[in-house]
Amino acid sequence: MADDDLELRIAWQRHLGRTPASMDWFDSVVARYRQPGRHYHSVRHIRWVVRHVTGLAPVTHDLGAVIAAAFFHDVVYDPTHTDNETASAQLAERALTELGWKPQRCRRVAELILATIDHDIAADGCDPDTQVLLAADLAVLAAEPARYSDYVRAVRREYAHVSDGDWSVGRSAVLRSLLGRRHLFAPALDLNAWEQRARANLSAELATLGD
Repeated sequence: MADDDLELRIAWQRHLGRTPASMDWFDSVVARYRQPGRHYHSVRHIRWVVRHVTGLAPVTHDLGAVIAAAFFHDVVYDPTHTDNETASAQLAERALTELGWKPQRCRRVAELILATIDHDIAADGCDPDTQVLLAADLAVLAAEPARYSDYVRAVRREYAHVSDGDWSVGRSAVLRSLLGRRHLFAPALDLNAWEQRARANLSAELATLGD
């Protein structure tokens, strides 16, 4: 078994159970992250998100729900579609309902996933669980420059259907939007080093795009 799979399997069993039905869902989720065309939004991405959530666990109120959201937040992913998070949230609710989670908790996981649409840590209701998931999902922005560059190349490959000119315009807009935020990571999480590295990485990439 690959190291990625083993680490994820352990986290899944700890928080979502190890029944046959649960493990069937685990296999289905992992298989989706191995679909062709997933160069960044892959099993490795989920491993890192789950790992970062676990590292920030003391801040969370419902760690199991945040871990479930981490597993499912990109389970549906098509770069040509704009409803990936919504579809992922719906699939998460279906899966967790089948696994016997209470409706309110299932809905909570869906809400966490939907928060990854815009990663707005300033939004009303952005509680610690949401802050942790959003920080874990964007942790790659604070990676060392070489790994950040790998991330950018991988995302570009996922958007191979977009022309270089359109990519430059769209990506520049995304980077400017992120840099324009007062905070990329919730201040309550005390991720100052992440904040500084992320802004340096974003600024450096923006410079390569001619902005």
